[in-house]
Amino acid sequence: MAGAEDGEDGVNGITSRLLRGKQDNDPIGDYANGDVVGAVSRPGDSSITAALVFSIFVAVCGSFAYGCAGAWSLDIGRLLQGVGVGIMLYTTPIYIAEIAPKNLRGGSVLINQLMICLGISTMFFCGTAISWRVLGLIGIAPLVVQFLCLSFIPESPRYLAKIGRAEECEAVLQRLRGENVDISLEAADIEEYTNALESIPRGNFFLLFQRQYAYALTVVLGLMIFGQLNGNTGILYYVSEIFEYAGCSSSIGSVAMAIIQLPSAVVGVFVMDRSGRQPIGMISAAGCCFACIITALSFVLKENQWSKSASPYLVLIGILFYSVAYTMGMGGLPFLMMSEILPLHIKGTAGGLATGVNWFSSWVVSYTFNFLLDWSSSGTFFILAGVNALLVLFIAKVVPETKGRTLEEIQESVTHFQGRA
Repeated sequence: MAGAEDGEDGVNGITSRLLRGKQDNDPIGDYANGDVVGAVSRPGDSSITAALVFSIFVAVCGSFAYGCAGAWSLDIGRLLQGVGVGIMLYTTPIYIAEIAPKNLRGGSVLINQLMICLGISTMFFCGTAISWRVLGLIGIAPLVVQFLCLSFIPESPRYLAKIGRAEECEAVLQRLRGENVDISLEAADIEEYTNALESIPRGNFFLLFQRQYAYALTVVLGLMIFGQLNGNTGILYYVSEIFEYAGCSSSIGSVAMAIIQLPSAVVGVFVMDRSGRQPIGMISAAGCCFACIITALSFVLKENQWSKSASPYLVLIGILFYSVAYTMGMGGLPFLMMSEILPLHIKGTAGGLATGVNWFSSWVVSYTFNFLLDWSSSGTFFILAGVNALLVLFIAKVVPETKGRTLEEIQESVTHFQGRA
């Protein structure tokens, strides 16, 4: 499978180039989140909406640079898009989690994952007819729409409570929950929790390594790392090469993969708050494990010439099944858990670390995946199956269930963790 990089100007290479541009530089933007989004945990600083405005501006500049001629503009565009998208990928689920009611919070956060799937699928389709430079410029349009819509969204009530604007906090809560809903208890819980944080030292990097935060950080970092090492990034980047090596049409396979992600993401939105984070995560990881085993066995058949005619169909089934399983749960679960269990006063710093680790792991997988495929296609997917099996155990033994609990209840329980939450 050498030469996977040579197809970047092909139909799916257009999408691959743009996706890699964002992923390659995301660790920079995500590490910066510790300062930009850390404003949520420090009174007097700017808010999440301000961070979103900044990230949109940077991403627009990156998309514009993408469309200009020259290698330098392309590199600058990749860098700026990485910074902008890296900040947005963190701030968006945090904001949604802070404004959503507890019984709808999981599905609401996963809507963000649904929109990401929609964007990726759209890029796959547009990439069949549009040059990658034009595609980069087109990316400015949704960013502009998002920027205009920011003027209509309220500030996070938890941020307002944190900076001492209790009346505005209650007004925003009433607006979010509805005129006839009693928000007094929720507002009191938020105020009590934020007042309790005043006696705790402000968030900094070394504060993360105190014993009381070890459990929350273990859960978040574990999900971020496993969520990348389970192979999604490598499969997404090299899906065309995987299908071609298996003898399957890369165009048909890639389009089918783009289409099937959307309904599976919709299913995840609706079942997350009904079934819970832990069951959906385990089902998703087990599904990815099963799909990797199917794909690995199909390559074993091909490499040993036992059933060459069946191999392409088994690879197609395995990859599509993997896409469904991953998108339904593990695609959004790491960021959902991050937005729920990280305490408010370390959320900026810890979130910056977590998302930086996430995209560094993504870079490692995307860099090594092609070498692994050159080594052994079947061996690569057997390794991924093992990683997903470990992920099932990690979720079962370590990840807490947060369904139906307020953010304050969750964060208090994980920082005083003595056993399984």
